[in-house]
Amino acid sequence: MNLSNLTPAKGSVKKGKRLGRGQGSGKGGTSTKGHKGHQSRSGYKRKIGFEGGQMPLQRRVPKFGFNNLNRMAYKAINLSTLQTLAESKKLDAIDVNTLIEAGLVSKKDKIKILGNGKLTQKLEVKAHAFSKSAIAAIESVKGSAIKI
Repeated sequence: MNLSNLTPAKGSVKKGKRLGRGQGSGKGGTSTKGHKGHQSRSGYKRKIGFEGGQMPLQRRVPKFGFNNLNRMAYKAINLSTLQTLAESKKLDAIDVNTLIEAGLVSKKDKIKILGNGKLTQKLEVKAHAFSKSAIAAIESVKGSAIKI
């Protein structure tokens, strides 16, 4: 067996329709495009979302609200999560790289520390944002909350 005698499986390759090759073919004359109209012309391409003249879905469905371009989306991390991470890895400082290595956030995420949970260990925490309760809890155990 070599490349010169490889052929496709029987019945897998079909001949294309031969359009506009006379009335005897059954596909002569208008070449299955019907009479007149946009679709019968050469170069016709249907617009994206065109539904044959019916009001398209993107115009039927009502729109409301807006997307704020300046919105900052933060990944929320609670103090309880920081406490378990610090205990398991015996850390006294937690920054963005530590959280990425732990698999809690991805590289592109902005991080906000929230005050849910108890913090018993003195920690130096570096993040993009902090809630007031988180800052209070970190400083109550003589730790420091540093904004990046």
